[in-house]
Amino acid sequence: MVTILGLGYIGLPTAALIANRKIRVNGFDVNQEVTHTIAKGEVHIVEPGLKELVQSAVASGHLSASTELQAADVYLVVVPTPFKQDKQPDTSFVEAAIRSIIPMLKKNDLVIIESTSPVLTTEKMAQIIFSERPDLKNRINIAYCPERVLPGNALEEMVNNDRVIGGIDEQSTTKAIEFYSLFVKGKLHPTNARTAEMCKLVENASRDVQIAFANELSIICDKAHINVWELIDLANKHPRVNILQPGCGVGGHCIAVDPWFLVADYPEQAHVIRQARQINDFKAQWSVQKILDAAHQFEIDNKRPPIIACMGLAFKPDIDDLRESPAKAITSQIVAESRGEWTRHSHIPV
Repeated sequence: MVTILGLGYIGLPTAALIANRKIRVNGFDVNQEVTHTIAKGEVHIVEPGLKELVQSAVASGHLSASTELQAADVYLVVVPTPFKQDKQPDTSFVEAAIRSIIPMLKKNDLVIIESTSPVLTTEKMAQIIFSERPDLKNRINIAYCPERVLPGNALEEMVNNDRVIGGIDEQSTTKAIEFYSLFVKGKLHPTNARTAEMCKLVENASRDVQIAFANELSIICDKAHINVWELIDLANKHPRVNILQPGCGVGGHCIAVDPWFLVADYPEQAHVIRQARQINDFKAQWSVQKILDAAHQFEIDNKRPPIIACMGLAFKPDIDDLRESPAKAITSQIVAESRGEWTRHSHIPV
């Protein structure tokens, strides 16, 4: 029996995949509307192939969803880990999830945290468990295994991508690897919990830095009156250069959030990581100003206010996820700045 705490963009696909391997899964979520939807074999998020997988798992009786926790042999914590107003990581949801299962834990159980977390979170959660249940010391397994999926292709990547798995001890790592081998075809790489946590943060911080370079380059090229798209295409002809395409910022819960966890914990060391985050956040504001300037010039040239169409508010194509989306922020600010002077049309493709 597996209990999954959190039935969002990662928790629900994970639950459906495991249940379709004929393993009994109970999905837990505090949102009753979410659990009712899943219990009917329906889904509350957009992800190709997910509805069919959930329908199959529910129909076979291997997947259920409830706002009531159920005892299990394996517990997966897949709850949100946002940051606070001051960019400090908020692990309160993880801690609440861990505390909720403590009364149910028994010898040989496996507890896995998948939620993106600051380094040392898994060890801190283990301390909480053992402080309340000293009888479980050295008798249960606790590990960290971050997800590595691309929204819109989550089901395939959950199965085929490599996973990094780190336990609080070697036995926990081994037990977690045995569990993931039941439904993951990608290679499972053993390490310790601390390294696994850092690995997840570093992966997204690395991508954020690369994106920041492209975004900063686009700002420089705008100042120099150079076509940034042509420039990047030419620069990438070099066999060892691979500059990304610039955009209006960075969205999604991972890349736009995770680097701040490193900055929060290592403020004296994470200089490049902090600067990259600031550049990518600034790019959205820069884009707003470019749009407003263009709108003002249009009105001067045409003697009438422009119609502004904002097409696509999700942080990437073909999904319904608006978390940290720069497009959403840009659209909201344009509407606020315009003060009703222009007509706006907004379209969200799903």
